[in-house]
Amino acid sequence: LSFIPGGLDCSISFVSYVLGKVCVHGRQKEILGVLVPRLTELTKSDCIWQRICWRLVECVPERWMEAVVLGFVQRAPGADVLSRLLGNLVVKNKKAQFVVTQKVLLLQYGHTTAVLQNLLGYLSLDSLRRALLLRVLQELLETWGSSSAVKHSPPEQQLYISKAILICLSHLKEPEIESCRQELLTSMMEGVKCHLDSSLPQLWRLGMVVAESISSKINTEGPVLKFEYEEDDETRELKSLLVQTPPLCVVPSLPDDDRSEKAGAALPSVPESNKKSQIAALVMPAEESDAELDSDDDLVPYDMSEDKELKIKAPVYIRDCIEVLTGSEDVDKWEATVKALESLIRRNPAATREVSVELAKILLHLEEKTCIEGFVELRQRAQVAVLTTDPIPVSKYLTSQFYSLNYSLRQRMDILDVLVLAAQELSCPKFHGKPKNSDAQKPRIQLLPGRDSSKDWRRIVDERIKSKARRFASGQCHVEPASSPNQFSSVAGHFFFPLIQHFDRPLTTFDLLGEDHLVLGRLVHTLAVLMYLAVNTVAVTAMGKALLEFVWTLRFHTDSYVRQGLLSCISSLLLSVPAELLLADVTEELLETQSWLGDVVEKDPDGDCRRLALQNLLLMENLKKKLEAVPS
Repeated sequence: LSFIPGGLDCSISFVSYVLGKVCVHGRQKEILGVLVPRLTELTKSDCIWQRICWRLVECVPERWMEAVVLGFVQRAPGADVLSRLLGNLVVKNKKAQFVVTQKVLLLQYGHTTAVLQNLLGYLSLDSLRRALLLRVLQELLETWGSSSAVKHSPPEQQLYISKAILICLSHLKEPEIESCRQELLTSMMEGVKCHLDSSLPQLWRLGMVVAESISSKINTEGPVLKFEYEEDDETRELKSLLVQTPPLCVVPSLPDDDRSEKAGAALPSVPESNKKSQIAALVMPAEESDAELDSDDDLVPYDMSEDKELKIKAPVYIRDCIEVLTGSEDVDKWEATVKALESLIRRNPAATREVSVELAKILLHLEEKTCIEGFVELRQRAQVAVLTTDPIPVSKYLTSQFYSLNYSLRQRMDILDVLVLAAQELSCPKFHGKPKNSDAQKPRIQLLPGRDSSKDWRRIVDERIKSKARRFASGQCHVEPASSPNQFSSVAGHFFFPLIQHFDRPLTTFDLLGEDHLVLGRLVHTLAVLMYLAVNTVAVTAMGKALLEFVWTLRFHTDSYVRQGLLSCISSLLLSVPAELLLADVTEELLETQSWLGDVVEKDPDGDCRRLALQNLLLMENLKKKLEAVPS
């Protein structure tokens, strides 16, 4: 731009055309990497160059406007610089307005947080553009509070929209908040409900963080909404967006004396009387605390060095444990029984079998009387011990209770967790008696809301695929561990088939195909793990057929967690059922499944679903090649 003659009228339309053409052909980085820093420097103190820059972008043809505007937004070092470079382009040009207020914020989600801060900060820096900022916030909140958008968009897009909402809130002024307080409150209530209804813990946290932020903005003086959740880097970043960071500016260095004067001038002046009152306020508590200490000096501490903690003996018989857990009012004895129950069950299998169903019922309904560290884990390990000791009657009881009335969702999910842990222990009997250190005790499904079961399932499948891969290497010989019979093979059907039978029958308080999709997702993941553990069992073919039909019924479910579980079921089926039996019994179903997996890879909004579908297609291809290699 150095060729523009000073003081003469000139047209820069040709430069605008060149800029648009270069940007639309994918050379934004090269041209704007040079142009933006130069224009930033020229427009810093020269209003003529600001007008030239505004004219430069305004004259870009509409068909190329998106590439130019997006390039400026991505490469401007801050919102104030972007405001100098673009001026009120979004007010004058409809195409630029659509890109800035719609496309970048609602239709895309791959831009960085810095780009969002640039964009929304640019809208907030001029009175004409602030109307667009309020409109953008309203549309973002509508999307954030839409149950359809929460179900059908990936978590990454929900995070992107949440960041944009928080940045918008940080730019709102008090009169603007006052004018739209009711709309903000309504949007907050609708949005947090949609997010808490999701099956993904990440979306729960997003809903809670955004709702807290909106509440803090609209209730500056009264009580604000507060949720309990575990903070991570993502939530800390979201909260930091609510606080505006002033643009960095280079301040010339000052001599030491001037610097101290400036620093002193920057501090607010405090009247002398206020200073005295502040000093008195600081001194008074110290004096009071000294007086309290003086009054206690005459007390002689009681010697407790010889005291010993009384140890309560736990029951030594299973029936005594049942009596303590059901009727005892002695809290210490109850606590000792809970802690000792698992080891007692494993040491006395014969006595446990006599009362196994009764004990399973007590443990399923057992509630914490005192604050015992790790109570949930202790109860769960005792349930697993009962189930592994007497698998058939206890599994029949638990699976029947899963579809019974008057159980909470938490209890139903506890049943699924216990079934999976017990199936793992039965399929790996060499770990029997070592539950604390065994891998068999590590659940393959989500036990706590914060865990991501898809990652656990990924580990299962990757381990199985790795075990099937052939590698040739020299070195120390690998000693195979001692093998032992798979105790799960004879009881797999008792774990699996009752769970898959009644999923489509809604109860008064339980509807798997309706609002209780979180439990449905856990059920699907449980069936996938049970199918995987049933490899080489007699019932594996029948289980595979039933599971494939189950998957086919739910394949278009709207919840991504459920779809991930369905794809995990396909993985376990392909890995567990012999390929010859698959092709002989369910050839048509496999072809339809292959077509469905191809659609998932291309169209599913969830990244984990696409990855699992692609993995399943690769497994199918490997099975096909394996069968072709076998001579007929």
